[in-house]
Amino acid sequence: MNSKFYIEVDCIQKNHEGERICGDVFLSERIKSDERTIIVLSDGMGHGVKANMLATLTSTMALNFTKEHKDVNRIADIIMNTLPVCSKRHISYSTFTTIDIESDGKTTILEYDNPETIIIRKNQIFNPGWQCVILDSEKNSGKVLKNCTFYAQKEDRIIFCSDGITQSGMGSEKYPFGWGHDKLEDFTKRLINNDPQISANKLAGKVVNMAYQNDGYKAKDDTSCAAIYFREPRKLLICTGPPYEEERDKQLADVVKNFEGKKILCGATTGDIIARELNLEIEDNFEFHDSDLPPIAYMPGIDLVTEGILTLSKVSEILKVYNNNYMLGKGPADQIVKLIKESDEIHFVIGTRVNIAHQDPNLPIELEIRRTVVRRIAETLEEKFLKEVSMKFI
Repeated sequence: MNSKFYIEVDCIQKNHEGERICGDVFLSERIKSDERTIIVLSDGMGHGVKANMLATLTSTMALNFTKEHKDVNRIADIIMNTLPVCSKRHISYSTFTTIDIESDGKTTILEYDNPETIIIRKNQIFNPGWQCVILDSEKNSGKVLKNCTFYAQKEDRIIFCSDGITQSGMGSEKYPFGWGHDKLEDFTKRLINNDPQISANKLAGKVVNMAYQNDGYKAKDDTSCAAIYFREPRKLLICTGPPYEEERDKQLADVVKNFEGKKILCGATTGDIIARELNLEIEDNFEFHDSDLPPIAYMPGIDLVTEGILTLSKVSEILKVYNNNYMLGKGPADQIVKLIKESDEIHFVIGTRVNIAHQDPNLPIELEIRRTVVRRIAETLEEKFLKEVSMKFI
């Protein structure tokens, strides 16, 4: 991915009051071969399962056609023609916003019937020069889409949402016609002004919470807000396992010493090597926050020191099930996940010396060899969390 900036993407959603499934669907994919990030938000008509199916169909098509560099008119036409038609109103209904970001920052937005995407640059609303696309095919004649293309800069934000946000509070004394687009713009600008480094996750979350508050804490529609933040990458180093040859211990220590970012050491032997090579003290801790795992230790200049393979296996398990409602605890694996979530580039350095402790046939089969566990974590981070991951075996 382009080193100019990291693209942080997140979406927070609240279901329509009383529904177990959200009628808005958010999809994102990072395409390594093209160095592109594609993001889609679709709002299906109504709410619940039917709305979710419409939105799933729409967002999947939008993502796939955008991936294939199809023309905006063509994308819109195919989607409109494919959606099932509502028997009462005779309209196929699902809105969508697609955002296609290339490695040089070139960003293309295509929008149909969602509230207008907000772009903020230097805490001002940035107008990318929207254009209207009017469909002329027989079935969709007269339907209007909007699109724009611009080059993103570091610290730019893109905020886009379903109408559950802009229409929140509708019918109330305070907002008889709903919260509205202007109020949403002012609110996001104020949030960024108060916290210039606010993450995409936090920004989207605060917008959704505000809409929920407007609705008297009973969501009257599916409510989704997604945010994109172009920024300096936050880096994390995770070292686990001793190097294959003892002569390389110094090389490992140099990597840790010179790394600019947060640092985690997983494994007692790894901790001992770094402490010895860098002449640092390890301070043990006897507070157990997770009954499955040994407690963390402390070392100057290192953000987290934990046990190795058991802790990493648990990290892998947490990441698989993790979502925005998951509550992280204070255990060592939870703390690693928290640091991973706060980082963009995760660099693994994996020692390949076989640890005698893990060759005991009486130990449970879950104690998979270190590199298998790390590879599994790396895959989850790339696919599910859109993180940049590198692995170095030593």
